[in-house]
Amino acid sequence: MLQELNILALLKGEEHYVIVYTEDSQQEAVQAMRDWAADPRLSFSWFDAAVLARRLRQQRASPNFRPATPRDKQAEEHRSGPTPEL
Repeated sequence: MLQELNILALLKGEEHYVIVYTEDSQQEAVQAMRDWAADPRLSFSWFDAAVLARRLRQQRASPNFRPATPRDKQAEEHRSGPTPEL
């Protein structure tokens, strides 16, 4: 059975933090964030860890959550016409 992949990302200057996890690997994702926050060589802070952990919990609480994609916007424009430029 295929598991849905979830992605959390944070861009901080030159550093990019990306967590890809499944429902079964959520604890490992949180532990990775803790490890990053504890590493003084990284700019990833405990606040960053808290924000991403909160997003992880929100995704878990809403199993049907799926952010809009560019394809969704194109489909909406096709149905209602293009958005006028301001």
